[in-house]
Amino acid sequence: MATPQFIKDIRAKAGDTLLFLPGVVMVVFDERGRVLLNRRADNGKWALISGIPDPGEQPAEAAVREIHEETGVSAVVEQVLSVFTNEPVTYPNGDRAQYIDIVLRCRAVAGEARVNDDESLEVGWYALDELPPLGPIARGRIELALRNEPTWFAPAEVPGLAGPGFAP
Repeated sequence: MATPQFIKDIRAKAGDTLLFLPGVVMVVFDERGRVLLNRRADNGKWALISGIPDPGEQPAEAAVREIHEETGVSAVVEQVLSVFTNEPVTYPNGDRAQYIDIVLRCRAVAGEARVNDDESLEVGWYALDELPPLGPIARGRIELALRNEPTWFAPAEVPGLAGPGFAP
């Protein structure tokens, strides 16, 4: 995976310290209702298109950029689906990171899906009943995109009140 230069700069000073980083994950649909997926070069697994916003870059801008850079597809962002903190990951070189993902529903508007950089081994459109092997988090994000509901986030307990997500 291509590591953004600003993260390389931080790593030069912070070593393998756990970094809390923003991420964008896109559920991209075409006019036929198919979802855009890539098979990642770093682990060989199928995934939704994703990336890290550059400093100062808005999440929607990062999403549009990442989709085009990785797949050659131009897309527009339609909805924020969820905001979710993932479990920490440790990379083979020992670097540790934890991502807070902003998951976005997007619609393709132009371009042909193709491997467009070194981050993907394969790229393609998949009908919902013909998806390649995907993990439960990716499948859940696709299901969320199909429901057209308000943005999902993990509820928080309010100190001094009973139960998570309590609202007076």
